Amino acid sequence: MTDTLTPVLTAHWDQQRSWTLAAYEQTGGYAALRKAMSMPAADVLAVVKDSSIRGRGGAGFPAGMKWSFMSPPDGGPRYLVVNADESEPGTCKDIPLMMANPHALIEGAAISQYAMGSSHAFIYLRGEVVHVYRRLLRAIEEATAAGLPRGQRLWLRHHPSGHGPRRCRRLHLWRRDGPA
Repeated sequence: MTDTLTPVLTAHWDQQRSWTLAAYEQTGGYAALRKAMSMPAADVLAVVKDSSIRGRGGAGFPAGMKWSFMSPPDGGPRYLVVNADESEPGTCKDIPLMMANPHALIEGAAISQYAMGSSHAFIYLRGEVVHVYRRLLRAIEEATAAGLPRGQRLWLRHHPSGHGPRRCRRLHLWRRDGPA
C-alpha cells in the first residue's frame, strides 16, 4: 500500500510523450488488464473491493462496493459509463489525466467492464474539449491496433448532444458483439 502522498495517476506525466501506447507500456501499462483477464471476473471484483480503491468524484465512493451493487447478469446488456464532463465549478481532474495518460483510462474502463460483465462502455466529455476527444481517439486507435483491450476491437462514436455546459461528446468505446 502506498501512502497518501505517493503519486499514482500522475507518476509518469513527466515522461516524454506520456500519452502514447509505447510510453504507457514502458511503465507497466496494460499489465493490470492482462492480469485481470487471467482471473475470473468475480475475483477481480473481490480484489478491487478489498483494495478500497475510490472513485475520483466528490464523494470518493469505493469502486468495488459500487460495482457489487449491480444485479446479477440476466442476459441483458450491462453498461459502464465514465463521466469525464467536469461540469462542476472548479473541477480540473479528468482533462489533465486524459491528456497526459489516456491509456490509463482505457485500461481502467476495460478492467471495470470485465469485472462487471458489461457489454458497453461510454466516456462522456464536454463538447468544448475537442483536444481531449482527439487525444482519446488516438489512444483508442493505438489500443485497437495493438489488440487491446482483451484482444477485442474498440468502436468509437462521436455524438454531440444538448446545449451549453451540458453539451458533451459520447465516445462509444466497445461492445462485445460489435459496433452499434
